[in-house]
Amino acid sequence: MFQKQTSDVEAGCTRDRNERASMSDLSAPIRVLCWSEWTEPKDVYPTGIHGEVAEYLNTLANMKARTAHLDDPEQGLSEAALAETDALVWFGHVRHDDLSDESVARVVRRVREEGMGFIPLHSSHMCRPLTALLGTSGKIASWREDEEWQRIEVRSPEHPVAAAVQEFVVPHDEMYSEPFDIPEPDTLVFYSYFQGGEEFRSGCAWERGKGRIFYFQPGHETLPVFRQAEVRQVIANAVRWVARRT
Repeated sequence: MFQKQTSDVEAGCTRDRNERASMSDLSAPIRVLCWSEWTEPKDVYPTGIHGEVAEYLNTLANMKARTAHLDDPEQGLSEAALAETDALVWFGHVRHDDLSDESVARVVRRVREEGMGFIPLHSSHMCRPLTALLGTSGKIASWREDEEWQRIEVRSPEHPVAAAVQEFVVPHDEMYSEPFDIPEPDTLVFYSYFQGGEEFRSGCAWERGKGRIFYFQPGHETLPVFRQAEVRQVIANAVRWVARRT
């Protein structure tokens, strides 16, 4: 005889219902949670990078974006919040270690076991959810903040994240260089060449368990890169792909 015994059982049932609803109703808006530690300068991004990205996504059909940040209750990553999320867009920079083990575990479980998509941006290459999901450190060889250009080459034009995107240049950005401590991507979608001669795997796609992950490198917090049309197009494409709408 079945009895509801704990709130954990109820939470699990809610997650199951949300997952089934999200995966079965492809006409429903994609539920996007844009998250940031919110250390980015407010003179560049007054509402944070999470706010900048969410504002753009909310101009698109079939997307419903909201925001959260590290200093919110439960670090903005409660079970309830994640259960209502199809795609989690993430910006972390200098406070990776402030994320609790509990928050990391909730994000990883939601990706692996329930199919939530995960999109870490730029300096999120070392964020704890990504390193836990990939099993590597995410460290890079070097970086440089000289506001140099980077040219982004499309390596996998057939991939949905590359839809309507051709090779483009970010005129001023932070340089990252290889080696990049990540597993071999399932698909390398974008590859960057920097003004100083460095190169970097700048758009990487993986599947882990039931979830999809897309890491995208452009977007330094002191520069308005997230307002560039091509960068926004890639993020929108990534949201659709990790949410399994493409």
